[in-house]
Amino acid sequence: MREFAALALEEVPALAQDILREIRAEYPGLPVVLDDSGEPMALIGIRRALEGFVKEIASQEGRPRYHLEVFQEFGRGEGLHGRSLDSLQAIYRLGVRLAWRRLAEIGQQIEIPPPAMYELAESGFEYLDGLVDQSVRGYAEAAAREAGERLRLQRKLMELLLSDRRSDSAPGPSYGSGSGPSSGAAALGNGLGERAARVGWQLPERVAVGVLLRPAREAVAPAVGEGVLLDMEAEQPRMVVPDPDAAGRPELLRRAMTGWSGAIGPPVALADAAKSLRWAEAAVRLMERGLLPSGEVLHCTEHTEALVLLQPEELIEDLARRCLAPLEHCGPAHGRRLAETLLAWLETRGGAPEVAARLGVHPQTVRYRLRQIRELWGDEVDDPDRRFELELVLRARRLRGQLGRA
Repeated sequence: MREFAALALEEVPALAQDILREIRAEYPGLPVVLDDSGEPMALIGIRRALEGFVKEIASQEGRPRYHLEVFQEFGRGEGLHGRSLDSLQAIYRLGVRLAWRRLAEIGQQIEIPPPAMYELAESGFEYLDGLVDQSVRGYAEAAAREAGERLRLQRKLMELLLSDRRSDSAPGPSYGSGSGPSSGAAALGNGLGERAARVGWQLPERVAVGVLLRPAREAVAPAVGEGVLLDMEAEQPRMVVPDPDAAGRPELLRRAMTGWSGAIGPPVALADAAKSLRWAEAAVRLMERGLLPSGEVLHCTEHTEALVLLQPEELIEDLARRCLAPLEHCGPAHGRRLAETLLAWLETRGGAPEVAARLGVHPQTVRYRLRQIRELWGDEVDDPDRRFELELVLRARRLRGQLGRA
């Protein structure tokens, strides 16, 4: 083996050149990357691989300390350029086949017995597996680095997209209008378009923003599909859904969100994404308080009444104290029955039979309660503005579970 190694090492420089020449002929599109001295990195890799193999089989002290990091670099290069390892492994196999042809000639020249040559060939293919492992490691590192960089850029894009560019911070009831000039050009001007291009995200006309509640701390990110921006780093993950009303998008999200809960804000113009986020955050807060259903991902557009009436809590409570002051002298149970009757009357705009049917009580009972309501509020129940305020605060109380549902 020492004689074989000595002859093989003499052949390495020329053999490396021959192998590279054959590889380039087989793969003419192979990029030529030079090291600092101007020598092709592929040639350096082939030469080091041959020297490493020969030294390994000649060593009597186990595997020598011979560094083949260049093959990690080959793998990293494939990963960074978005290519698979298939072509690289095919090149390795071609190189091993060409190298083995010459090494077999050297073995015959010095009359190495066939059994020993079989062992030598087996060692060669094991060595090839090691080179592939090095490249796979480099490829995985590049993929992880690329994924990490993409996630970082994606979070930066979402931060810019969801930054509040309005002077008012409270959500308003005009979220569904979609009217008015789009500020997409302004968004592009402050870097949104550039950041989107860096992660390959095409700027949509409209978006909806979701806020999620983790089913468990170790929960795997939902498979929301391409185009949906997802930030799992936040305590409550956020996502930006482009063109939320596009064909198939709602069903895809529904399947992807199985097991998750949270809320998706209303569709808005791209530059108004922060508004959609605020509605989603408001819905999640109500879910956490038990005022909206939990255990699923809600759409804010399907819970407009709750979001409008339960959000400005201090204002609604102040209005309720003033509007429902006549009930302060009634007992809790009786006051609740009168409030439910008043709300049913306001909603039906009907007489005692209609209200009774809504409440499931006798019409005579309703007539008695309506007389009491008239005594407590007087002519105020005939004033359109006061009727509106009464219905507003009573609906809010029903949403909070303080009144029964007719």
